[in-house]
Amino acid sequence: MRLAGKVAIVTGGGTGIGRGISRALAHAGARVVIAQRRVEKAQAMADALRSEGFEALALGADISKRPDVQQLVARTLKQWGRIDILVNNAAITGLPAIAPFLECSDAQLDLIVDVNLKGTFICSQEVARVMAQQRGGSIIHISSVAAFAAQEGASAYCATKAGIVGLTRAMALELAPYGVRVNCLAPGDILIETNQALLDELKARGISGQYARRIPLGRRGEPEDIGPAVVFLASEEAAYITGATLVIDGGFLIY
Repeated sequence: MRLAGKVAIVTGGGTGIGRGISRALAHAGARVVIAQRRVEKAQAMADALRSEGFEALALGADISKRPDVQQLVARTLKQWGRIDILVNNAAITGLPAIAPFLECSDAQLDLIVDVNLKGTFICSQEVARVMAQQRGGSIIHISSVAAFAAQEGASAYCATKAGIVGLTRAMALELAPYGVRVNCLAPGDILIETNQALLDELKARGISGQYARRIPLGRRGEPEDIGPAVVFLASEEAAYITGATLVIDGGFLIY
C-alpha cells in the first residue's frame, strides 16, 4: 500500500470531494483524520471507513479559527503521534459562494476569504510546524479551475482559489528546506450535491459563465476522480514534485 503507516488530515473530508479523498487515502493505507465543522458528517465518513477495516478518526473543527486548528493538530498527534499528509479541502463553495461583484457584502466576503484562503493558510501553518520537526511531509491544497477561468457571480470565490495557487508556490519555496512538499489540485466541475444546486440556481438566474463551456471528455467529474491524484502527490512517487498545480477538469481549460 502506497501510504502504509502514514497519517493524513483531510479538512472537509466528510462531504463532497473530501469523501473521495478520504476514501482514496484510506485505501492507500493511510490513517485518516476527517476534520469538519459539521462533525456529524465527519463521523459518518469515519464510521464508513472503519466498517471497511480502515483506521479513521472524526474531529470537529472550524478551520478559520486557529484554536480549533491547534486542537485538531494536538488530537491527531495524541492519537497517532505524527502528521504526514495534510489535504486542505474545506471551503465555502456552491450557492454560499455566489455573490455578484457589485452585490457582495463585507460579511459574505469575510466568510469566503476566512474559510477558503485564511483557513488554508492557518491549517498549513500549524501542520507545517509539525512536519518541519519531522523533516518531511506533503501538503496538498484543493483549488479550482475558477482560479484560471472566471466564474460569473463568484468574484470572491475565484479570488480565494487563485490565492491558493499562489500560496502553493510560496509555501513550497519556504518549506522545501524542511523536506515538506506543497502542491495543489484544481478540479473542474465535480458532480456533488452543492455543485448541482449551484448549477440549478445559475440557470434560474440566467447566468451561464464558465459552466456553459463544453467538457471535452464528455462528462462531469466525480469525487473519485480527485482522490487518486491526492494519493499520488502524497506518495513517494511524487518525491520530486513541489509547487505544482495539477488541473483535473476533463479538458475544460483547453478552450
